[in-house]
Formats: sequence, structure tokens, C-alpha cells
Amino acid sequence: MKTVHEGIGMTSRRTRQRLIKRLRDEGIKDERVLSVMEQIPRHIFVDEALASRAYEDTALPIGHNQTISQPFVVGLMTEMLLNSGPTPRSVLEIGTGSGYQTAVLGRLVEQVYSVERIEVLQRQAMNRLYDLRVKNVKYLSDDGTIGWQEFAPYDGILVTAAPTDIPDALLEQLADGGRLISPVGEQSRQRLVVITREDDVFTQQEHDWVRFVPLMSGRV
Repeated sequence: MKTVHEGIGMTSRRTRQRLIKRLRDEGIKDERVLSVMEQIPRHIFVDEALASRAYEDTALPIGHNQTISQPFVVGLMTEMLLNSGPTPRSVLEIGTGSGYQTAVLGRLVEQVYSVERIEVLQRQAMNRLYDLRVKNVKYLSDDGTIGWQEFAPYDGILVTAAPTDIPDALLEQLADGGRLISPVGEQSRQRLVVITREDDVFTQQEHDWVRFVPLMSGRV
């Protein structure tokens, strides 16, 4: 008997493999990232009514005006984080959301610190990652724009919502030699950026056009 994690029909491993082939064809090259994304059952991170669409290459709603990111963008941001230098050991994620990106990171780096302003979403994500036995994640329900100072500095920071400008607090928590990956811009016009830190010099490179929900302050 198949488990909910294995899936059947439109949530089956074969459907997942077709998505991975598409991501590879569209330019995701890091086989570590593709392998992890093939293993993780994306359908458990969305509402059951949307499970049949989980392996489409599209963002999907998860409630509270939030979305689970498009698989291509998850792969791309993860690849950028891993391939801009030495593999980061500690990563700060701003925006736990459904927990899908968190799970991908948790299978690839030593320690993930994930901050989410919407407490109910984070609780749901924690339960999903517990079921998947992803145990190297620490969670904080708080304002992501201020980061998580307690465990700083971080080798990598990945932001899953779009600020109009990167908050100073996140730049300050980035380790020397570290890199920060984030969408930046207004809701209708955003670019993925990679920011690297060398001493107190921050270098920014712009990449693909994307569309994310805005990065909000506060906690709910």
C-alpha cells in the first residue's frame, strides 16, 4: 500500500520525475538540488484539493495570502545559494511558508534557521518536516525583516518574499564570504539578486525576473 508521501496518479513518483526532467531542461544543472527535489513529495505541502497540481511548475496558494514557490524558482535559488562559493553550513531562511523550500535546504546544508511571521503556517510546516524526518531546522515565529540575530552570522541567507530593498539587519547577519539570495522589487517587477559579502563590502548581481509575495514586517 502506498503512503501519502509516495503519492499516486498525479502525485506519484513518476509525475515528480517528469517535473525534474522539465527543471533540468529549463536550466537547473546542480544534480544535488534535482535529486533532493525528486525525493521530496511537494504534494504534502499544499492543500489536498491542490495536490493534483503539485508537480506543475507553478506557484500555488497555501492560505493567508501566501504561496508555495514555483519549483523552478526553488531549484534556481537553491542552486545559486550552493554554487556561488563553498557550500554554506548555516543558512537563514526568511519565510518558512509551506516548508517546501525549508525541506530542500534541510537535505543539502548542515543547519537551517527558518523565520516565519505567520505562526499557523510555521506550525504546519514544522509538522510536515517532522513527518519527513528533516531534523536540522530551527524555527522562529517572528518578523523576518529583522532576521535571527541569536545564531548569526550565517553562511547563506535565502529570502522567500520580496522586499523593495534588502533590510540592513539581514546584511549585517551575513557572514564574511557569505551570500544572500532574494527577490527584490515591487510586486509587479522583481529580480532575483545574489549579494555577496567581503568584509563590509556588499556586491549585488541581478538575475531572473520573478514574482513573489511582498516581504512584510510584524508577526501574526
